[in-house]
This record gives sequence, C-alpha cells and structure tokens, in this order.
Amino acid sequence: MIKKITLILIAVAITSCNTSKKEETKDESATQEIMPVEPDGGIGDGAVSISDNYVSAIEIAHKKNEFIDNKMVSFNVNLLFGGQQRLDAKVTMLTNSSKIRIDKKDGSKLIFDGSDVYLCPMDANDKGARFDMFTWTYFFGLPYKLSDEGANIVMADDKSLDDKIHSTAKMTFEPGTGDAPDDWYVLYKDNESNLLKAAAYIVTFGNKEGEEKKPEPHAIQYKDYQMVDGIPVAMQWEFNNWSAANGMAEKLGEATISDVTFMEEESDLFATPENAKKITM
Repeated sequence: MIKKITLILIAVAITSCNTSKKEETKDESATQEIMPVEPDGGIGDGAVSISDNYVSAIEIAHKKNEFIDNKMVSFNVNLLFGGQQRLDAKVTMLTNSSKIRIDKKDGSKLIFDGSDVYLCPMDANDKGARFDMFTWTYFFGLPYKLSDEGANIVMADDKSLDDKIHSTAKMTFEPGTGDAPDDWYVLYKDNESNLLKAAAYIVTFGNKEGEEKKPEPHAIQYKDYQMVDGIPVAMQWEFNNWSAANGMAEKLGEATISDVTFMEEESDLFATPENAKKITM
C-alpha cells in the first residue's frame, strides 16, 4: 500500500513538473509575441533608426554622459582667419551651453546669462559680438548637441576625408530653434573611432532678409584629439571651403584650443557686469 502511494505521489510530481514547464513555455511564447519583431532585420517601425544609432555612436565616443556630468568647462581659443586673428579669448560655459562667458584678451567681456547677451564695457566694439557668443562655443560642444530639441538628423552618402571613408549625416533645425534655424550641418563620423572628425555648415545668422547673396558653405575639421579627464577634446580646428560635390577645399582658417578645464558651476561668473550693454539680433 505504501509503495502504491509513493508511486502515485511521484506520478503527481512528474505531472505537476510537466505542467509547470508547459506554463513556462507558454509564458515565454507569450513574451515573444509581445516583443516586437521587426521585418528586414530590424528596419521596420519601432526599431531604433539608423540616424539614432549614428548619433548615439558619436555621443558614446565623445563621452557625453561624462561631459555633462561636469557642470562647467573653460578653455582658451586662439582663432585665425586669413592670417588675421579673429578671436583670442578664454571661454567659460556650462556644459549644457545654457550660460556662457567669453573674456577677450583686449579686456572686453561677453556674457550670456541664459536669457540675454551682454557686452562689457559699453563702448567695446560690438561687431559680431552675438556671432562670437554662440558660434565658437557651438563648434566646441557640437558632438554633444546632436540630440538637442529641434535638431533633425538624416543619413547622407559616405564621404572621403583624409583618404578615409566617413559616414555622414545632415543636421537641420525646426523653425524657431536658436538664432538661425536655417543653418545646417553635414557631419563626418570616423567609422573606426566614431569621433566627429568634421562638419560642413552654412551660417545664416546676420543675413538680412531679401539679400541676393547666399551664404557659402564652409567646414570645420576637428584634429589632434586629446583626453582631458577621460573626455576626448579636439585641440586643433581647421576651417575650409566646402561643397557637396567635392568636399573639403582650400583652407580658410584655424584655431588652437588649450587649457581645457572641467569644474563646478560658479554662478557669479555669469552675472551681468556693470557698464554693460545688451546685444540683440
């Protein structure tokens, strides 16, 4: 009798185990049905787009998370165009670009407090002041701006740079984005390191409506990447003429970046100084 009971218990256990396995298999099947399976190797609706992967690869290579974990960054920039010095200054900015300060070697200062741009002293030359405020800092932070609100990325044809094929994408902007939403960039990504190696661009800021002359596209090349606190920073910039058909053309200018320093935010640096005037469009 005991033997029969034992056999019955074993049979019940086996049946229960089989039932459990069937339920697990059923649950797994249900999970697989819930998880979207994209056609064509994951190119259908719901899959991460190629352009999103492109941006993500650049952001990872440039250590975006580590960059924005730092509240503030400062660097010196010495910019030459046509053999003439265009800018020699120390730039201090929040890593999200929401506040910027530029201390020029001539003693004048540009400050963006998050809302307005100010020039100090009031009698300082204000020609190109707002352009200086945002253009060079945008070039510095470009690898971290590709997924900003209002930016649209579309993949483009591969292009050659320095005898290497680079993946490219075009970045445009939604209306109302920044000072010049009609600007665009063609990004060059190194296919080995995923670093941003160049960006062709067109700058429309300052162009008056109705002007017949259209701005010509130029390009910035990012060179001599060096690690600063584990973050790659291009210490040399080169500016060139550029065309969609032929790519890089003659050299126009260059910039040297030095003394890159990450630090905690010091809000008083972005306070409006005395004897300052507001710079508008």
